Amino acid sequence: PLAKSDFLNADVTRAIRVVTHGLNGVIQVNGKPFNGVMPAWELSDEDIANVLTYAYNTWGNSGKEVTPAEVNKARKLGKIKLKDGE
Repeated sequence: PLAKSDFLNADVTRAIRVVTHGLNGVIQVNGKPFNGVMPAWELSDEDIANVLTYAYNTWGNSGKEVTPAEVNKARKLGKIKLKDGE
């Protein structure tokens, strides 16, 4: 669920953490629940920044540019712990 994604556009740090550490469980995207598994990606900070910049600039998203420095900082925060209905 990447097209015009409120989940993606709401928090770039969270998006980076999802890519770097993976995620499983139910999330809400544009008012719909999604329950699945996103495995962690073993990519460099630069590669993850490029992938997320592409996602932010495609499919009607916010146009944000993600930098390798942002990825490095967010990666250190660890895995996301979902709250009910997030």
